[in-house]
Amino acid sequence: MVRPREQMAEPTIHDGASAWRIARDSRVLDVNSSYSYLLWCRDFAGTSVVARDESGEAVAFVTGYIRPDAPGSLVIWQIAVDDRRRGRGLAGAMLDHLTARLRSRGVLQRMETTISADNDASQRLFLSFAARHGASVERELLFPAGLFPDAHESEHLYRIGPLAQPPASSNETEFSDARRTRSVS
Repeated sequence: MVRPREQMAEPTIHDGASAWRIARDSRVLDVNSSYSYLLWCRDFAGTSVVARDESGEAVAFVTGYIRPDAPGSLVIWQIAVDDRRRGRGLAGAMLDHLTARLRSRGVLQRMETTISADNDASQRLFLSFAARHGASVERELLFPAGLFPDAHESEHLYRIGPLAQPPASSNETEFSDARRTRSVS
């Protein structure tokens, strides 16, 4: 899997517009308002990640949050990768980076996300993540299509965990500084 070099970092409000464009251009994500991406990059930067290209422009992102009623559970809200960078493992690299950062802070034991039944790419991404991290996966229907006020497929909850401790020889870097970046090549 060959991919260009991207810098992984916590997003800043300056990444909000890029995240909105990447989500919009994906043509598969539910696109939130541009305002919500700005807020997300401000209020949930610690549980999210962007990948920046050589010029510093965000080319991919993961948004997440810690569930208030389940500390230690990271909910992944959205993942999107710019068209030109898809298929190179960037989404998995961002998930690995984000979990390494949160684990180094002692705030992560498991991950949750919702995926529709026909989203094979997301299912492969999260099942692969679980395998890399020695975690089991539980799957259940969370939001049946009938709950949505618009045309939306049912969403299945994927619970991944507990996450195994990374091996001592792991290539993952521990992040103690919230603004530190890591290059993925």
